[in-house]
Amino acid sequence: MPHDVSTPPLLVDVAIEAKSKADHEKLVAALARLAADDEALAVSVDRVSGQIILKGTSENHIESVIDALNRTSGIAIGVGVLQVAFLEHPTQRAEAEHIHKRIYGPKGDFAAIKLAIEPNELGKGYQLERKIGVDALPNEYMPGIEKGLESVLACGVIAGYPVVDVKVQLIDGKYHDVDSSPLAFEIAASAVFRKALQIAESVLLEPIMKVEVMTPASYAASIAEDLKLRRGKNNSRAVGGDTIAIDSTVPLITMFGYANSLRAMSQGLATHTMRFDHYAATPRSDDDPPFPPAIGLRA
Repeated sequence: MPHDVSTPPLLVDVAIEAKSKADHEKLVAALARLAADDEALAVSVDRVSGQIILKGTSENHIESVIDALNRTSGIAIGVGVLQVAFLEHPTQRAEAEHIHKRIYGPKGDFAAIKLAIEPNELGKGYQLERKIGVDALPNEYMPGIEKGLESVLACGVIAGYPVVDVKVQLIDGKYHDVDSSPLAFEIAASAVFRKALQIAESVLLEPIMKVEVMTPASYAASIAEDLKLRRGKNNSRAVGGDTIAIDSTVPLITMFGYANSLRAMSQGLATHTMRFDHYAATPRSDDDPPFPPAIGLRA
């Protein structure tokens, strides 16, 4: 899955909190100042946990932000486990319908929606197309439908990651003159979109990195084998003298802490560079697990 190279992707995230509740607002202000000076840093608050979430371009990027906070803020902070920012994506066309119906005495809630979804072209994002007229569903309910769909886009059905590159068609709907409301259609839209994504066999997409290791020849075999164990696909080439270059495409989730591992494998003589290349579906084989143990940052 290609990415717009003009905007660096936010590939990792981590939860952060002030160890003292009294310092929470100070931490928010300090992070806002850092984000104002760093376009690649995103700061948000998790709607469920209330935790502050930092999103950045790499493990080193997040660590540099934490270091800057420790140096300049004077706030004691706790830092969670570094996580890969996965995405979710449907793999096939699917249709689903949902009726939201509740009765509260003389009045109730009612909304009925039928959707069709399918994978969009890679990089084309989310598109909504209305296939029914206002006689079937008045315009006043569309804001609720759009809000319900967008809530699922932000938090998908597999593991709560953003949903990308999906076409949604509104193909049928029913309403009640008294009991229908934008809120009822928001609830119905959220429920039917989740159903459709599950039927469409959504998959997790993980960031794949392009890695180049420069190493003395004596360490090349062990370094190449280590990259293979990290699900890397390698090519090696001689670059002159005793130096071997190993080019590899490797899932980001297997590369946390790699600088320290490489240093240990080569007695500090090998170096590496790593940059984002593309997104790909995570493997499904039990023999090739996508999720090794997570590595935490220092507090």
